[in-house]
Order: sequence, then structure tokens, then C-alpha cells
Amino acid sequence: MSPTPVPVSSPPPLPGRVETDFIIETDRLGKTYGTQRALADVTVRVPSGTIGLLGPNGAGKSTFIKCLLNLETPTTGSARVLGRDIRTEPRASRERIGYSPERDCHIAGLAGCEYVAYCGQLSGMPMRLARQRTHEILDLVGMGQERYRPVDTYSTGMKQRVKLAQALVHDPQVVFLDEPTNGLDPSGREHILKLIGSLRRDLGISVVMCSHLLRDIERVCDRVIIIGHGRLLEHDTIANLKNRHRRVVEIAPAGERERFVAALASTGAQVVTLPNGRLRVESASDSIEWILQLMRAQRLPPAEIVANPDALHELFLKSIADNHGSQPQS
Repeated sequence: MSPTPVPVSSPPPLPGRVETDFIIETDRLGKTYGTQRALADVTVRVPSGTIGLLGPNGAGKSTFIKCLLNLETPTTGSARVLGRDIRTEPRASRERIGYSPERDCHIAGLAGCEYVAYCGQLSGMPMRLARQRTHEILDLVGMGQERYRPVDTYSTGMKQRVKLAQALVHDPQVVFLDEPTNGLDPSGREHILKLIGSLRRDLGISVVMCSHLLRDIERVCDRVIIIGHGRLLEHDTIANLKNRHRRVVEIAPAGERERFVAALASTGAQVVTLPNGRLRVESASDSIEWILQLMRAQRLPPAEIVANPDALHELFLKSIADNHGSQPQS
């Protein structure tokens, strides 16, 4: 059972922040494992904020993060994090970064507060400051008295909380969170999402959140990056994505899908068949009346029509469909 979150004030930020226009800058960043190219020519400039990182399994998201964190050495290209080159200034590029991996990273036998304080010391904090900061951050993530229990006795949700705490203890300027709500019950998930959403506002910490839960991304992020088959497919603000897809309709025909496609395409509309079987239709009209008229004129079978579908979900499916089978080769 997850502990009941206790409202606490955010701890004050530590000194030493870096002033930079972009938290991440890459130029044709690539990574190859043998004959397999996991990341291909990713060029992107990401301003500060709360950024969602999306992509199907094996898309290259983890490789992208690991290259930025110097956990993997890029094969080609270059990257800068907080203005520091990851090749020529590897230590400096990591000093103001926090990382919460998807897999457990605890040390068996250590209590939660001991583990987080140890991580703070590894980041260069004096022992006394690390211990003080640890209790502030554990209060922030709602750990309560569980902080004194060994980490290896924690539930899955509690391990997620302590992973987030160790990523925040040294007051990073950017924090990378890999599936931060995995294993949490509804109340715990709600608390963590609110906390993630407040990091930028209250602590000035930019967040790069990797998740397969599109609703979580849309709720807490103001910008999204989509990676598929090792390539950068999309990078824009959530607001721009919604505005760009205001004239998109999804259609689920009851039958005769090919006739639907041909009839829609004959009007000049752009039609894409999505992996879920629906037809994605983009036209110049903000209304669906022209589709209803077309169905009557062509005597097409009934269909479910969803006007202005969720922009992020629709774009994610389209990106996968458009790049199916286009995995880069070495």
C-alpha cells in the first residue's frame, strides 16, 4: 500500500545553475551497435520546460537518453547538455543532471534515506548537506516514515518514489525520468504526476519524461519529442500539435474500407490507414458534413466518425504508421 502523501513545501534550489537557451542540442547524433543502427542522425534543439519523450519499444528513446547521459558513447554526431559538450566535457555535462531509470537502481541493505543521501554524496554534495537535502526531498515525494526502512523491502510504488528522490536530491537543472509512474496505484500516480508537473514551476527543474502513457505526457508536458526507428519524427509544443491537427478526422468503417479510402482520396483529402484499422483523414474543412454527404452519395456503409481526435495519440499512431518498415540500416 502506498503511503499517504503529506503536503510539503518545495526545498529551495541550490546555487550553481547554468544559463543556456537550450537544455539539449544535438547535431546528427547517431549510435550503432555492430550492424544495427539504434539512433540515426538526430538533430534537435530543446528549450527548457517539461518535455515528453515518446516512441514504441525499440524506437531509440533509451539510446538517446543514454548518449546524452554519457552512459553510451555516440558513434556519430555531437550533443550538448546545458551547453556542455558530452564528448569534451563529460563530467561537466553530467553535474546538473538527474536520472531516474526504468529499472530498479537501489542498493540492498540501505535504508531509503541512507540510499538517497549516498546518491547525493556521489553527486558531489557534502555529507551534512546531502542528509539534510535527503529528508526534504523524501518529504516532497511522500515517503513519510518509510524512509527508514531498507529499500529492498519497498513496494514497487515506493521504489519509484525513492528513485525520483535520488534523481532530485542534488538539485539538478534537468532531470530524465524513464517511466516514472510504473507500478503506482491511482493515488500514488496522481501524486507523482502533480510533483513532476510542479518541478519546473516551483524548483526551476526541466524534465524529460519518457513514457508510453500518452495521457501522462499530455497532462504534465508542454512539449513532445517522438522517436521511431532511431529517427526524430516530431518535436513541437503540445499546443502547436493540437492546433495543427484541428482538421483531422478518424473514421472506423463498418465495412468496405477500400471503397472508403478511394472515395475520400477522390476529394483531395489525405487518407492514412492507422495500425488500429481506422482511417486518418485530413482536409481543408473544419466540419464533418462533407464526409456525411460523401457517404450518402457513394452509398458507403455506416462508420464511426471522430472529429478532432486526441492530437498526441493521433500523431503518435501516424508516426509509427508512416515509418513502419523504415528502420535505418547501417
